[in-house]
Amino acid sequence: MIRIHIVEGKAFVWNYMDVRRMREEHRIVGMLVGALVRKPRQNVRLGLPLQLLPEEARLLVEKGLAVLVKSPPPQPLGNGTDQDPSTLKQVAAYQKGLEQSYQEQVRIAAEQRKAILSTLAEHIAQGRAKKQQQKEERVLHSKPADLESSFVLPQESMMIQLPTERITSCQEEEVDLHVPSQDWPYAGQREHEIRYCIFRNLWERGYYITSGSKFGGDFLVYPGDPMRFHAHYIALCLSKDAPLSLCDVISAGRLGTNVKKTVLLCSADQEGTAVYTSLQWSGLQ
Repeated sequence: MIRIHIVEGKAFVWNYMDVRRMREEHRIVGMLVGALVRKPRQNVRLGLPLQLLPEEARLLVEKGLAVLVKSPPPQPLGNGTDQDPSTLKQVAAYQKGLEQSYQEQVRIAAEQRKAILSTLAEHIAQGRAKKQQQKEERVLHSKPADLESSFVLPQESMMIQLPTERITSCQEEEVDLHVPSQDWPYAGQREHEIRYCIFRNLWERGYYITSGSKFGGDFLVYPGDPMRFHAHYIALCLSKDAPLSLCDVISAGRLGTNVKKTVLLCSADQEGTAVYTSLQWSGLQ
């Protein structure tokens, strides 16, 4: 069962196996929003967690493929005198693990430095002046233990493992998507119901659906995996009784033509049946 974690009304999936399963087996794409550990300051390529649209999360739950859960709020650690003994033990184990990881990284870095010095020894000796030759020979003939002892790795430069799921089990509370709450405020909302009706209908037709915000729509509709195909449609979800001005129709049609996509005006009738109207500029595609 896929576990979808709810945080302030947003749905996240942390387990990469669940992310892969959702995409390959259930055509749920989502959007990666986490920073990469090695390049945290860029936003071109992102990592876990995967954020789901409310419609994606609801579809998975209603199909019996996932469950919405929320974690209890973290408890303050206090000043150390009134803490739970098990918590203190976990903190001590974590700090011990960090120290062991640091010592292992120091050893590996020292070995790499020694290998580099051995590889470049001949070039260094040729490039140095004769007055430094004696000093170079001492460095080149020093023992590995001396090289390791002289090497210093700042502790703030060590690599730290960032877990993407809890190592130990914790009490999690299941979230009911049919009851409006602070964790899931979409229940009963008219706009959400229309969007979900359209999303489910397109998904059942075999399409891949992602957020369409970058093209001014509600969804982008793909004939296959978005890694291999361009979107064919921009879906705009509207209430059946809501007025739509001629300027909005022209704007939507022009937008779709400029990005070579068909605009779908989507609505749902009283029975929940999806209704579509496509817009294209004649002769321009």
